[in-house]
Amino acid sequence: MRTPTAADDVYVTSRDGTRIGALRRGQGPGILLVQGAMGTAHTYDQLSQALSSHFTVYALDRRGRGLSPRPYEQQHTIARDVEDIDVFLEHTGSSFVYGLSSGAVITLEATRTLPRITRAAVYEPPFYRDGISLEGVRRLNAEIERGDLPAALVTSLLTSGTAPAPLRLLPRPAARTLAALVLAVDARKAPSEQRLQDLLPGIRYDFNAVAGQDGRMSTFASIEAPMLLLGGTKSPAFLRQAIRDLAETLPQATLVELEGLDHAGSWNSARGDGPERVASQLKDFFTG
Repeated sequence: MRTPTAADDVYVTSRDGTRIGALRRGQGPGILLVQGAMGTAHTYDQLSQALSSHFTVYALDRRGRGLSPRPYEQQHTIARDVEDIDVFLEHTGSSFVYGLSSGAVITLEATRTLPRITRAAVYEPPFYRDGISLEGVRRLNAEIERGDLPAALVTSLLTSGTAPAPLRLLPRPAARTLAALVLAVDARKAPSEQRLQDLLPGIRYDFNAVAGQDGRMSTFASIEAPMLLLGGTKSPAFLRQAIRDLAETLPQATLVELEGLDHAGSWNSARGDGPERVASQLKDFFTG
């Protein structure tokens, strides 16, 4: 069994003055990991460990969570997320990026606009052929604003299309009651762990980024850097379709579907499955 590699904190100051942090492990060419909604840098601990023998791994905490706290701003756009990545890459000299879910959407936009990214990999960016429900996004924002986090958790899962089948079948009041129970149990985590109730307000950044990219997949045809597109066979059908559509759009794309993995495939195995398998694909791609 591999001896765990210790991580240290690395910080940069983005162009609007926001302090952006990441966990750093390993030694070698730099690779930046950009997580999706409801995740932090620690969500990538096992993936980071698996990559640390080949790379200097920077697991980024995007603004609004973990090492990068910042209150949500309604005027936020994906351009800010791209700026954060740009400043981090400049500071570390890294040129490789991997993004999951909404982090994958941000990674695609960063790769499209930042020449310093020479290779990038994404895992299931949530593109919706008919667009994400803007009504759902508005409802989510309103629920978080009034502090109704159980309702917001339900709305986030339903709007994103990642809700488990039983939750989709429940009436809203029953689903909210179940979500409140989940949040109450999760709140018992150790103080050092990020709780769902702490992460939920920040998902407005994620839904904002995804909604802002609706109908824009064709713009990624201008990406010249080699891209690795990853997905899992157990993920929702719309995510599997999105990654295939993207493979047809990008000029230099390699598509790999990993048997038995779902949307959380590269998260720690306690919350997903398969960080070692994802790491193997990333090693091959980024050392190719």
